[in-house]
Amino acid sequence: MRRRAFLKTGMGMTAAVAMGRLVPGRSALAAEPDEVKWRTFEVVTRAEITDPTGPTRVWIPLAVQPDTDYLKSLGQTWTGNAAVTRVIREEKYGAAIFYAEWPATEKAPVVEVTTRVATHDRMVDVTKPGRNPTPEDRAALNKYRDSTKLIRTDGIVSKTAQQITKGIDGDVEKARAIYEWIVENTFRDPKVRGCGWGDIKGMLETGNLGGKCGDLNALFVGLARSVGVPARDIYGLRVAKSEHGYLSLGANTESVTRAQHCRAEFWSETHGWVPVDPADVRKVVLEEPPGNLPLNNDKVRVARERLFGYWEMNWLAYNRGHDIAFPGATGGWKVPYFMYPDGQTAKGRLDPLDPDRFQYTMTAKELKS
Repeated sequence: MRRRAFLKTGMGMTAAVAMGRLVPGRSALAAEPDEVKWRTFEVVTRAEITDPTGPTRVWIPLAVQPDTDYLKSLGQTWTGNAAVTRVIREEKYGAAIFYAEWPATEKAPVVEVTTRVATHDRMVDVTKPGRNPTPEDRAALNKYRDSTKLIRTDGIVSKTAQQITKGIDGDVEKARAIYEWIVENTFRDPKVRGCGWGDIKGMLETGNLGGKCGDLNALFVGLARSVGVPARDIYGLRVAKSEHGYLSLGANTESVTRAQHCRAEFWSETHGWVPVDPADVRKVVLEEPPGNLPLNNDKVRVARERLFGYWEMNWLAYNRGHDIAFPGATGGWKVPYFMYPDGQTAKGRLDPLDPDRFQYTMTAKELKS
């Protein structure tokens, strides 16, 4: 077995950010001041291919790069018997990818990647004056206005968004109208595999507005883009329980193999990137005990208000990528987004949504200072 360190970074963990601690039953915009310190998490992803045929390749998502104001990479290490390993940044969106490859002679391919990050909760209060964000390069913003293969911005998507925002001016106001429309009109469908793939045109054409985070937050992104508001999904992983009393909005064990979750954000000319998560409002409706809560339930009401402008950072952000072609892959396939480990043998692509057959496991724990 070999060990290698890569992408090492570091930061002091003494800084604290003055924010409001949000609790069910209290408005997100009337939160009591509190000191939220940086939290450190360790995530271990282990891929162990049990039926290799020919050359074997694996791709594992890494923490978002470059660092953000709410998540900073503390470095990664790996162990295993791969003949080739490297870290790659996808060209368009900058998604960080760990790549491992084994020759046909290796009968028991295995790799284990350990990632450490520091996070703190993120809140943008759009009811207060903006912080005059530094203007982003317009070319960089343009990719968050464009269609992707599944997140369309034309046809029925554009028509729906125009209806939702008719008579409404302003990026925040348009985004809020779209957010509220999604909360009112969609539902979380537990039968959808994984997080859903986000075929928003198909959702609107069929009238089936059920899905999971990869569908409902993609719908927010596509609708916002189609009325001129830059927006993007961010794909990641829940790594700890919610500290705000929501059983449905956290990872409640160290095993996080099936805890993937994507979020969304939109660009405001006055506030910069604003976090939102309408899909988690619908998750609260469906899953928060005792289940199938009405929209006027207190927990739903508070989540609905909170999640326009707020993310609880019990969550590791991976990337913002779409339509990604993996380096080294054969066959020319692309993934709509990169949130799960992926792999390939001579028999073809491994199913990223079936970790038991793939085979991979993921664990997470908080590191105390």
